[in-house]
Amino acid sequence: MSLNDNNFHSDMYICLCNAITERQIRECASQGACSMGDLERCLGVGTNCGRCRPIAVEILGDSIPDSRAVLARAAA
Repeated sequence: MSLNDNNFHSDMYICLCNAITERQIRECASQGACSMGDLERCLGVGTNCGRCRPIAVEILGDSIPDSRAVLARAAA
């Protein structure tokens, strides 16, 4: 399975500082998140050390329709 497979929702931890999983990021995207700022507000992703930010943005971009993905990647 890969990050591009939207049917695969992993419980892999993406943000270790705040115990946020890939599944939670994808769920947040399905509820309308389209930027890293949205993930920060919704889940707290990337608000501590920030090492998770690149992969969180990648997961977000892979989880949302193309029009919103452009916005998500631009806001990274």
